[in-house]
Amino acid sequence: MSTVITDIIGMTGTFLVVVAYFLLQLEKVDPKGITYNLMNFFGASFLLFSLCFTFNLASFVIELFWIGASLIGLWKLYQRRLQGSNDP
Repeated sequence: MSTVITDIIGMTGTFLVVVAYFLLQLEKVDPKGITYNLMNFFGASFLLFSLCFTFNLASFVIELFWIGASLIGLWKLYQRRLQGSNDP
C-alpha cells in the first residue's frame, strides 16, 4: 500500500483522537457517550493500521490499549442501554 495512503489514514486517526479529546475538554461530548468512544476507537484503529506499515512498537502498544479502553466504554454504554430498555 502507498505510504501516502497509510499516512492519510494515520493522520485521520490522529485527528479523530485529538478532536475527541478537545471536545471532551470543551464539555461538548459525554465521556460515557457513543460519540466520544467511537471517535477514540476509530482514531486508534486508523493509527494502528498505519503503524502496520511504518512500525513503532511504543505507538503500536498504546493504540492497542486505546482501542481496548474504547471497547470497554462502548460495552458499558451498550449495557446501560440494555438496562434502560428493561426498566418498566
